[in-house]
Amino acid sequence: MSALLRFRLIVPALLLALGFADAARSQAPDSNSSPARVDVPKVEREGVWQPSAEGSQVPLWPESVALAKPDSGDHPEATGNGSPLIAGRKWHWASYVTRPTMTIYRPKGRNSGAAMLVVPGGGFHAVATDLEGTEICDWVIQQGMACVLLKYRTPQVWPNRNGKQQRPQVLLGLEDGQRAMVLLRQRASVYGIDPRKIGVIGFSAGAYLATELSNTEQRSYPATDDADQQSPRPDFAIIAYTARLLDNSAGRNNLQLQPWVKISPNAPPTLLIHAMDDPVDDIRQPMAYALALNDAGVPVDMRLYAKGGHAFGLRPTADPITTEWPAQVKQWLHSIGFL
Repeated sequence: MSALLRFRLIVPALLLALGFADAARSQAPDSNSSPARVDVPKVEREGVWQPSAEGSQVPLWPESVALAKPDSGDHPEATGNGSPLIAGRKWHWASYVTRPTMTIYRPKGRNSGAAMLVVPGGGFHAVATDLEGTEICDWVIQQGMACVLLKYRTPQVWPNRNGKQQRPQVLLGLEDGQRAMVLLRQRASVYGIDPRKIGVIGFSAGAYLATELSNTEQRSYPATDDADQQSPRPDFAIIAYTARLLDNSAGRNNLQLQPWVKISPNAPPTLLIHAMDDPVDDIRQPMAYALALNDAGVPVDMRLYAKGGHAFGLRPTADPITTEWPAQVKQWLHSIGFL
């Protein structure tokens, strides 16, 4: 194995470990908030992530389509779990994803016709399959919506130029998210959903991908089949503890977006959820995005809480945001006519 290839395999793994630690600093000790952070050993092994029996996992592209590979090349897909605990429990991930999928969960009871594409976080090093994936779908299907869990290609490290992080020129997760959207619209009758009621919810890195899906009007990849004639943009968007939007080079109180963030006046109605004490993604991230959407005439709501940190998902702690944001989402979806 060449030195270059070894570098490409080892560096993403190191970043993966570091990313997981950074992604959950919300578990730092605070007598008025979450329990103290508890680290446990990380465990990772080769294997393809599989859903429970309730989920139906389907590939986003035919096997015959050659896809750009993540930074790890042909490294076999892996699953893992480990540090730190979130609300006292482990969380799990998939990484080295070369063939992306979507997993469909049908609604429980009443079917509203709406569907939610769930885009987990993981710092673009992995996909948090339970904390920001299946656990979210468990709630979504109880609301009478179909839930679709996106397992997108990872890892993809963002390059640094002159000491500043840059967006990759080709964003693999965006391609995978767009492909999931067009497939859902093409197969709407099969999945029992309304093609005009397909939204997205994203967390952290997945929240960034949800903002990209919202503001990108054209496919970012060549057409593959008839599905790619459908619109790739969601009908509503929920952005939870978003990242990589704010250009903070102008100072602490700056609310300027990064140059790679393009705002479309045709972006869908958007709800932003964030904690003021988030130590990973500053509160100015959603504030800057909300102002930009508002300036473009896009309906935008915000739900901000004093405490909650980062990467809380749906796991309840002493912080009200962890138990209250689902009801806020449900009320918002009713108010915009999707439930």
